[in-house]
Amino acid sequence: MKWLVVLGLVAFSECIVKIPLRRVKTMRKALSGKNMLNNFLKEHAYRLSQISFRGSNLTSHPLRNIKDLVYLANITIGTPPQEFQVFLDTGSSDLWVPSDFCTSPACSKHVRFRHLQSSTFRLTNKTFSITYGSGRIKGVVAHDTVRIGDLVSTDQPFSLSMAEYGLEHIPFDGILGLNYPNVSSSGAIPIFDKLKNQGAISEPVFAFYLSKDKQEGSVVMFGGVDHRYYKGKLNWVPLIQAGNWIIHMDSISIERKVIACSGGCVAFVDIGTAFIEGPKPLVDNMQKLIRAKPWRSKHYVSCSAVNTLPSITFTINGINYPVPGRAYILKDSRRRCYSTFKEIPLSPTTEFWMLGDVFLRLYFSVFDRGNDRIGLARAV
Repeated sequence: MKWLVVLGLVAFSECIVKIPLRRVKTMRKALSGKNMLNNFLKEHAYRLSQISFRGSNLTSHPLRNIKDLVYLANITIGTPPQEFQVFLDTGSSDLWVPSDFCTSPACSKHVRFRHLQSSTFRLTNKTFSITYGSGRIKGVVAHDTVRIGDLVSTDQPFSLSMAEYGLEHIPFDGILGLNYPNVSSSGAIPIFDKLKNQGAISEPVFAFYLSKDKQEGSVVMFGGVDHRYYKGKLNWVPLIQAGNWIIHMDSISIERKVIACSGGCVAFVDIGTAFIEGPKPLVDNMQKLIRAKPWRSKHYVSCSAVNTLPSITFTINGINYPVPGRAYILKDSRRRCYSTFKEIPLSPTTEFWMLGDVFLRLYFSVFDRGNDRIGLARAV
């Protein structure tokens, strides 16, 4: 499953809302992992809670980070509220959760929205369909009250899946898209735009901090940026075009030698991609340069050599963003060390890279809808 990417910022103004996230496998990886992650979640029961700091106009939520792979947040829909775990996706714009209309096996394994129990529910006659790399869904568009932490969007359009195919093993209930409105599959106004239009957020900005090697600490912020989560200054990168979180990247290099993206290329800054992905020939060359050996679906290196691996530098808008070996090498369930550089499952006509969580754990990222740009700074 593919998600397109991002983050943004403006002044620290009236209200910043920080929402707890927890990290699990991407949909593609979850499907291959079957029930392993679901068993892990059952064994480590945890309910995301909220701590409000009223004096600073900042709402902060403790987060849980699972498996260093994907980030989830809790939201509620309806009156009284019904709680769902959703995958935050900067590649899509729709919010969807399973409906109690749905009889697919995938729906029965997740929390379903019970529309008859909500006094603020309103159904429409609009339908929607979304196809992902790992499955597809179809359903209807409805309206209800949606809450993300302290943020409340009344009469929010959202999608209710009535049929889901190939999504039985995903470890979340639905998806909350944070891309531009033109990307919406249902044609509904995205929740971020609705909150902005209602004046619920002071600035048209959201940002992500992804914690490293620990269950707690990851946050998504709406309405501004908490400067305690990064060092130095934010470096702003304009979008290639308003309407999607796509930027220009100058080059990719090792020890000042360009190994990819020579002459520039296109990059997605993708909160929904666990790894760093690019064209197969260039990724294969990267694996050779770091001496990673293929075995089954991964490329492995000696764990004793991780600290000696070279940094790979991504140059964006004239600024170098090094990614050291300890960041781009992860351990599998058997504690073997593998490379997080992956072939992108697409064949675009131009060179195309996905900068996922491996990159974003190192660099705090801000998505600025007001100025159509992305901000990056070294994370604390």
